[in-house]
Amino acid sequence: MNPTEDSRRIPFSAMFNFRDVGGYPGHDARTVRWGRLYRSDSPHRIDGTDREAFSALGIRTVIDLRRPTEVDRDGRVPDLDGLAYRHIHPEHADWALTRHEPESSLARYLADRYADLAETGTAGLAEAVGLIADSTNAPVLVHCVAGKDRTGIVCALTLAVLGVDDDRIAEDYALSSEASQRFSAWLAASMPEAEAPPAPFLGSPAEAMSLFLVELRRRHGSVEDYLRHAGVTDAQLAALRDHLLEPPTPQ
Repeated sequence: MNPTEDSRRIPFSAMFNFRDVGGYPGHDARTVRWGRLYRSDSPHRIDGTDREAFSALGIRTVIDLRRPTEVDRDGRVPDLDGLAYRHIHPEHADWALTRHEPESSLARYLADRYADLAETGTAGLAEAVGLIADSTNAPVLVHCVAGKDRTGIVCALTLAVLGVDDDRIAEDYALSSEASQRFSAWLAASMPEAEAPPAPFLGSPAEAMSLFLVELRRRHGSVEDYLRHAGVTDAQLAALRDHLLEPPTPQ
């Protein structure tokens, strides 16, 4: 039985942004398949019952988009039987070099950071999308630290190739705002001495993703053309649609 929209988020005790990317309408009235692509914040905290719940999903491949320093700092997903781990770092500037001013638009700030990453991190983004396109890697989990920015870009590009419309892609991205609230509550309870994360770490306004996609097309013509520019082949784009979309309904 397929999950429902209400069960998109999969609860864990120490991951706060883990969810299934399936269920959205795509090309030719075909639906994105459930249980093939997941997105999350960092799974390095998986332990105990979380380990059992994670294993039950049957995930074969974890794509870790964090910086090497973030992996060194926090560690990686546990080394579970049958799980392939791929660390891909899409090159991008340190956000601390361009700080968000509280009185300015958070959506504009995030869209600009995503645009920068799309231009400097082409090789990493192409590698991630290529791994997702290979059906032998599925089910796949793609994650970064919070599961909303780098992960959000990879998932948005993937969903766009599958024919999901921008509004739904932006809605999916914006679901991370609720997860950020759960993470903040956990952080305050478990590490009360820690500083509250800044707004760009917590916020996921739908407008940010909408701006990013519109402006990416303005520069490159289409999401597919951007991915071709990044190094994704037409065969990989076709494979992505073949295994991540439900088969056409017989007429």
